[in-house]
This record gives sequence, structure tokens and C-alpha cells, in this order.
Amino acid sequence: MLYAILCYASEDVVCSWSKEQDDKVMADLLGVQEKYANAGRLGPVARLLPTTAATTLRKVKGESLVIDGPFAETKEQFLGFYTLDCADLDEAVEFARELSEVNPSGGSYEIRPVSVFHPTRVSA
Repeated sequence: MLYAILCYASEDVVCSWSKEQDDKVMADLLGVQEKYANAGRLGPVARLLPTTAATTLRKVKGESLVIDGPFAETKEQFLGFYTLDCADLDEAVEFARELSEVNPSGGSYEIRPVSVFHPTRVSA
């Protein structure tokens, strides 16, 4: 089963890291990812740009409204995601636990099963 591991943390904390701190965190996260990637079970991984770069389309009374910024004001922001092929939920939780152990920003990891409607190939 495919699982999406959605990463949330305080954007202010993450954006305050020095380049050296950020590089270390990303290297530590890559260390967690490698064993799953080497097993051919890690799907797309993305780190999102800050919410200041976001655009939201909101439908209000049948009209589409495009606004700058994120959809909701919260203490934590959606920072990125992993897609992982797991045998079960326990394995997905273990992957998220490993990520949290090397990530100094705290935050939370939402784990959700993924239903693929139409396989696509997207290249960056």
C-alpha cells in the first residue's frame, strides 16, 4: 500500500536555520530515505517553498477566487511530503518516526494511505 507522509512544522523555525544547519538536516533526512530508496519503495519526495510563495484558489458561492498565500493560518505549515510503499501502517509510522528523530524542527507527520487514480509520470 502506498502511504503519503505529510510533514508539518513551524515555517519560522525552519526558515531561520543557517545554510549549514539546513544542509545538515537535509543530509540527515536523506540518510533515513536511502534505505527505503535502495529497496525501491520510496516514491516522490518534495520540499515545498515557504507559504509566502503560495497561491490559493478558493471557490466561494460558485465563483473561483485566486488569492496570495496559504489556505489556512496555523501554527504549523505543510512543508513537504514523502510517498512510500509499505507493507502496512506500522511500517509507515516507523518511517515517520525515523524522520522525526533526525529533524530538529519538531512538528508533526501526518500519515495517510494513497489511492492512485491515474498513474502519471512527471519530471522536474
